Amino acid sequence: MGEMGGAGPAGEADRLEVRVSGSGGQGILLAAAVLADAVAAAGREVVQTQSYGPEARGGASQAEVIASEEPIDYPEVDLADISLCLSQAAFDKYAHLTREGGLVLYDSGLVNERAMPQQRLVGLPFTQTATADLGAKVVTNIVSLGALVAFVDWLPAETLDDAVAARAPAKFKDLNLRALEAGRRLVELEQAGVAIEGAERYDQPSDAGCEPCGDEG
Repeated sequence: MGEMGGAGPAGEADRLEVRVSGSGGQGILLAAAVLADAVAAAGREVVQTQSYGPEARGGASQAEVIASEEPIDYPEVDLADISLCLSQAAFDKYAHLTREGGLVLYDSGLVNERAMPQQRLVGLPFTQTATADLGAKVVTNIVSLGALVAFVDWLPAETLDDAVAARAPAKFKDLNLRALEAGRRLVELEQAGVAIEGAERYDQPSDAGCEPCGDEG
């Protein structure tokens, strides 16, 4: 996993810039924090920043993670290597801020994508998977995180598992680990060219949050 017709958008690059975006309440900040934890555990320098406020609910919020083998002297993302978009507003606002040849990963059930010939677009049914397969829409952010890290060749899956497990209350640990695996499986199917059931647009009111993947960010 992580191969995209050669090296993935992250490949073995010295610096990886990721932007995670969505609507308030989708757990954007938590997803970025878990990713940063995993990067640090993998032995790389990491900086995580965020842009979020009450006005973002229904709009778009974003958090950034920069990973590097060298000290990070410029802690801001201009053009991301990987952009994760979990809402239409986030896609419209942030998808184009992805470097040429980079990856735009989005929720195919919530986003109507537009042509971006300079980037690779991958749409996967994160919300549908969390709701129908795991019975918990609130883990959509964790499903999407599992998929995102499947494209980062140098970051082991077990490192992300450990980062999620460290933040999850015991009663939700298994659910979140299954969510990560579900996200990885979506990428496996996509890369194998298998049609993924549930890729149609999916709209459902938010349910109650649960830790560690609840109503934060």
